[in-house]
Amino acid sequence: MTDKQLGLTGAIFLWVYAIGCPIAGQLADRFSKRILVVISLIIWSIVTIATGFAGTAVIMLSLRAMMGISESMFMPTAIALTANAHVPALRSRAIAILTTAQIVGTVAGSWFGGWMADHGQWRNAFFVLGSVGLLYAIPYFLFLRKVDEYSSSESNSTIKGLAFPKLIEVRTFLLLCIVFPIFVFGLWLLYGWLPTFLHDKFSLNQSDAALNATIFVQGATLIGLLGGGVIADALYRHTKASRLWLITASLILCAPFLHALGNSDTLNTTRIAAAGFGLFSGLMMGNIFPAAFEVVPADTRASAVGFLNFFGAIMSGFATLFGGIWKQSLGIDRLLSLTAIAYLAAGIALIVGIKKLFPKDYKTEH
Repeated sequence: MTDKQLGLTGAIFLWVYAIGCPIAGQLADRFSKRILVVISLIIWSIVTIATGFAGTAVIMLSLRAMMGISESMFMPTAIALTANAHVPALRSRAIAILTTAQIVGTVAGSWFGGWMADHGQWRNAFFVLGSVGLLYAIPYFLFLRKVDEYSSSESNSTIKGLAFPKLIEVRTFLLLCIVFPIFVFGLWLLYGWLPTFLHDKFSLNQSDAALNATIFVQGATLIGLLGGGVIADALYRHTKASRLWLITASLILCAPFLHALGNSDTLNTTRIAAAGFGLFSGLMMGNIFPAAFEVVPADTRASAVGFLNFFGAIMSGFATLFGGIWKQSLGIDRLLSLTAIAYLAAGIALIVGIKKLFPKDYKTEH
């Protein structure tokens, strides 16, 4: 596959995921969240197995698009289901713990995929993972049958009509819809191209490049996620904007490490930069959705996640695509530096939003 086709494997998935997220969020606010997440796992497993049979770039890209459908059904639904199961003072750490599973899977999957590819067994990697997913769907469904879909204060609460008209009235939420895509652009630029960047720059094999590209970023993200969740919930007792302040800190503190990732001369300094970025990115990942839940109506939570993911995934798709298109001309290193500047600008915009927009929006919902 060419660099452009390789970039499209991420971009097509993310764009389909983006379109599906608001639709899935609306469905989750109307129907059973428990059933939707199980269906998403089954679809994901079937598509994963089918990917192992892909024989051309067109088939591979088509299956990546189908994968976007299953992912879009899961994320808004699972996050809203988790939020409804916890009181506001515990939501950041609950969602942070949920997100750690994604971190662990990313590290293990990236290494496993690289190792299988080095041994010429990439198809079997998809067969194994898809089969495990299908088997897990049964105990997963049995467990979720015992979970209440609604918080005690919103018993059987479902949205009437479309969520979009309600959400666009919340200015703080609209600001998050601008800031979040900037953050995930940098995140997916690393997810999509850091292994290749390290492979080319430091002459690593595929498994070592994949491991170095994930273990330091994701390992530190795990710490940032859990720590950020605990800190946000603790600060919530003192300021209801605690989650917004932490995602502001995330953007500002990630910026220098993002620049250093592309411009370090040694593998060890690159690892340190990756760990720094991962640590502070965790503050954003664990608090972006709880921050939105502070200002949006309770019956639009899944839809709010869906719209945030819509804007985030659209931008993420361009991150992987631009990485492929500009890899030889602009370079991943310069693209990372430009993204770092955007992070700083987004952090400043959030500070203004916390002061000017949040107090009124929070008061409206509480």
